[in-house]
Amino acid sequence: MWTKWWLWPLVAVCTADFFRDEAERIMRDSPVIDGHNDLPWQLLRMFNNRLQDARANLTTLADTHTNIPKLRAGFVGGQFWSVYTPCDTQNQDAVRRTLEQIDVVHRMCQMYPETFLYVTSSAGIRQAFQEGKVASLIGVEGGHSIDSSLGVLRALYQLGMRYLTLTHNCNTPWADNWLVDTGDSKPQSQGLSPFGQRVVKELNRLGVLIDLAHVSVATMKATLQLSRAPVIFSHSSAYSVCASRRNVPDDVLRLVKQTDSLVMVNFYNNYVSCTNKANLSQVADHLDHIKEVAGARAVGFGGDFDGVPRVPEGLEDVSKYPDLIAELLRRNWTEAEVKGALANNLLRVFEAVEQASNPTQAPEEEPIPRDELGDSCRTHYGYPSGASSLHRQWGFLLASLAALVLCLCLL
Repeated sequence: MWTKWWLWPLVAVCTADFFRDEAERIMRDSPVIDGHNDLPWQLLRMFNNRLQDARANLTTLADTHTNIPKLRAGFVGGQFWSVYTPCDTQNQDAVRRTLEQIDVVHRMCQMYPETFLYVTSSAGIRQAFQEGKVASLIGVEGGHSIDSSLGVLRALYQLGMRYLTLTHNCNTPWADNWLVDTGDSKPQSQGLSPFGQRVVKELNRLGVLIDLAHVSVATMKATLQLSRAPVIFSHSSAYSVCASRRNVPDDVLRLVKQTDSLVMVNFYNNYVSCTNKANLSQVADHLDHIKEVAGARAVGFGGDFDGVPRVPEGLEDVSKYPDLIAELLRRNWTEAEVKGALANNLLRVFEAVEQASNPTQAPEEEPIPRDELGDSCRTHYGYPSGASSLHRQWGFLLASLAALVLCLCLL
């Protein structure tokens, strides 16, 4: 009897090793495509994007969730690098900041060609897999990066943007963010404004993935109903497991299923457990729930590494993906379901977006109405003269008259 009890820990260890070994076997054939990693933001924050700084060497980079050895250990085969600029750049230097972050992704790939392969298509991801490199794609995090301009949107596409997150933690003039649902922001567009609808149509035309992480529920539903192609949530989890408004509620998950879309689960503790502490098993709970409600085809990974201050125990950095896959296998996920979550689901959605694109179709050209734009740091070339222009002219005239009267008094 005592011998049998003594054997139990050994059996547990052997079982754990079996699932870990199985995870690595599967991931050698089907490496993970992660939907969201903020390493470019850390390169700006820590080194002002100076990649030749010795401390910025991605082989030895410390104090980040991501470096090259960790990517290799985690079997990361595809990564959407987040091109992020904070909301306080909106109506100011958002476009410049966005271009600088796109530039740092390109330079990162050029500096480490043995590790990264810059790609812009599903076929490019498959090529990177064959070459044993990390397929590196650009995701622009926040609609404020286009400065309410369809021309800027098209230019970012030419520079490699392959998903656009419609908002970050702030409304744009044409789409509402998730803080509307908490009461911390006021709704402006009731989801999508008419211009926001044109943005969605132009993203469809170009073949850019539409990302609904960070948006309000109304924006989620409006976009899922309007888009001609599946969409993604690049780094969001399940609201029924953790009732944060950054997560996806079940009624939206059912729309995700209907549209063959994808939710890539976020690892930020506060969106996993709704507390400052979380663990790997709780992340797997989110994956289980999304699979149950929306189907196994709707599940992916969007860790948000290097974009959040707290990550779960057991998922401390990008090297830990095999441990999460082992947990899914322990929960009786099939190999096909695991491969779907790792890569095949994202590839399916990306291919559907590409197939729905129509570059020969006339582009959307109608600009956003002038009165929906903020006036700070903005000219209005191209717009007809309107009330706001007249107000400025009257203001200038009154100021000139006041100066003239003052001069006459001094005489």
